[in-house]
Amino acid sequence: MSNQVRIVHCVKLGKDLEGLTEVPFEGHPLGQRIYENVSKDAWKMWVEHMKMLMNEYRLNLGTAEAQEFIIQQMEQYFFGAGAALPPDFVPQGH
Repeated sequence: MSNQVRIVHCVKLGKDLEGLTEVPFEGHPLGQRIYENVSKDAWKMWVEHMKMLMNEYRLNLGTAEAQEFIIQQMEQYFFGAGAALPPDFVPQGH
């Protein structure tokens, strides 16, 4: 295993940045797409966004429905117009 940094052109941040070290959601086509097109920085942003979604919607990722919802949101976040915030979500500090 080489320690070479892998650079991707990040679809979220629009610039060349360090890529992820492993494929997320291995076995799901979206995981490969994220691996090829999303930087570590954007992935960290997504993880924070996902925590907010999980709290707002009280998701249990042990259920297939919650996993499917998160995958849909992830696809929107990186490759769609941007993930929709919950309708009643108010950013902290507003």
